[in-house]
Amino acid sequence: MAAKSGLASMKAVAKREARTRPGVEVAGLSDVGCLRENNEDRYAYWEPAGREQLHEKGRLALVADGMGGHEGGQEASRIAIDTVQEVYSNSKDGDTRSCLLAGFHSAHRRILDYADKHPALQGMGTTCTAVAVLGHELYYAHVGDSRLYLIREAGIYRLSRDHSYVGRLLEQGIISPEEAASHPQRNILLMALGAGPEVAPESPEQAISLEARDVLLLCTDGLWSQVSDSEIKDAASAPSLKQTCRKLVERAKERGGPDNITVEALRIK
Repeated sequence: MAAKSGLASMKAVAKREARTRPGVEVAGLSDVGCLRENNEDRYAYWEPAGREQLHEKGRLALVADGMGGHEGGQEASRIAIDTVQEVYSNSKDGDTRSCLLAGFHSAHRRILDYADKHPALQGMGTTCTAVAVLGHELYYAHVGDSRLYLIREAGIYRLSRDHSYVGRLLEQGIISPEEAASHPQRNILLMALGAGPEVAPESPEQAISLEARDVLLLCTDGLWSQVSDSEIKDAASAPSLKQTCRKLVERAKERGGPDNITVEALRIK
C-alpha cells in the first residue's frame, strides 16, 4: 500500500494548449489548491505532426498525481507523464492498448530506478491515467485513484476504478459512498507506478466507441473528492472546455482545495 502525500506551491497553471487538428477540442488546468505548497500533479496532451501517424496513433492525454512528498511526488509524476508519452509516440509495432501498457511498465521501472539512485526519495510513486483516441475509438490505461469519466447527453460514466483501500471497500459494499468520502484511510493506494516490484494497469481489451460531442474528462482526486459527478457533468456543458476546467477547479477551491487539483478534458467533434 502506498499513502499519497504532498506539499505542493505554484499558482494555477494552465498549460499553453497544444495545437490540435480538427476533430477534437482539448483543455486542461492544474492548481496547487488551498493548502499545499507544491504541485505534484501533472498533465499533458500529445498528437503527432503527420497526418498518417495521426491516423495510426491518434491523440494521447494523460494525468498523474505524484506521491512521496515534495520532490519525490513531482519527479514521479513527471517521469510517468514523460515516459508514457515517449514510449507511446515512438512505438513502431503493436496495437494501441499494447503501446499504452508498454508506456506504463516503462514508467514504473524508471520511477523505481530513480528512487534507487536517490535514497531520500524512496517511497515516491504516482497515479497515472492515459487515454488514446483514434477517430471515434477510445483506449485507456490506468493506475491509482485519478479518474477517467465519459460524459454524454445521457449521463456521466466513470470508466476507471479507484485502486485504493477505500475504493475496494466501496466496491465490496462494506462502506457507503458517504462513508468513503470521509474515511480516514481514503488516501491509501493499492496500486501506483513506482510502488512494489510489479504493476498491473487497468486497461480494457476492447476499444470503447465514442460519439460526437462526447467529453472525456481526466482528473486527480483533488478534483473529484470535492466536486460531485453531477457537477462535473453540468460543467462539461459550458461553451468551451477551458471554461469547464476553470469552473471545476474554482468549485474545488471554494470547498477548501485540500489537495492539488488537475483536470483535462477532450470533446469529440
